[in-house]
Amino acid sequence: MSKKKGLSVDEKRKRMLEVFHEKKDVFQLKELEKICPKEKGITPMSVKDILQSLVDDNLVCAEKIGTSNYFWSFPSQVTLSRKRRLEEIDSEIGSLKKRKITDSEQINKAKEGRIDNQERQGLLEEIAVKQKMLDAVANEVLKYKECDPDVLERKKKKVPTATLR
Repeated sequence: MSKKKGLSVDEKRKRMLEVFHEKKDVFQLKELEKICPKEKGITPMSVKDILQSLVDDNLVCAEKIGTSNYFWSFPSQVTLSRKRRLEEIDSEIGSLKKRKITDSEQINKAKEGRIDNQERQGLLEEIAVKQKMLDAVANEVLKYKECDPDVLERKKKKVPTATLR
């Protein structure tokens, strides 16, 4: 006995798109629920979910006319949407490259304006020492947080009091 393995979601999506591209027609959900299981082996229970994922990804168009929902997708439509997405990505890449160039120019200007002298080194060392002191004080405060009156009051409010009956 050989067991049939179910189709993956991606495979179901590809097969449903093939139905649209082969038929080149407009469908209602009921029609797709009949066609897809027979021709492409997609289970009838998953047709609606797969169709919705294709609509969400703009691979299939959906329109409500009156009380009916119509779905369609043509091969040229997929090509156009991919070209549009490619153009968007290309323009984004171009803008990011420009931003990278301007950022690197700003970094170079900042490095040129920075003079590395004894006074600056002394100030950097002083900042490091003060930061260590601040961290030590913060750790000390955390140790005594349990005894803070505000914290104790909040804990008392959280704990329900026992009443005698």
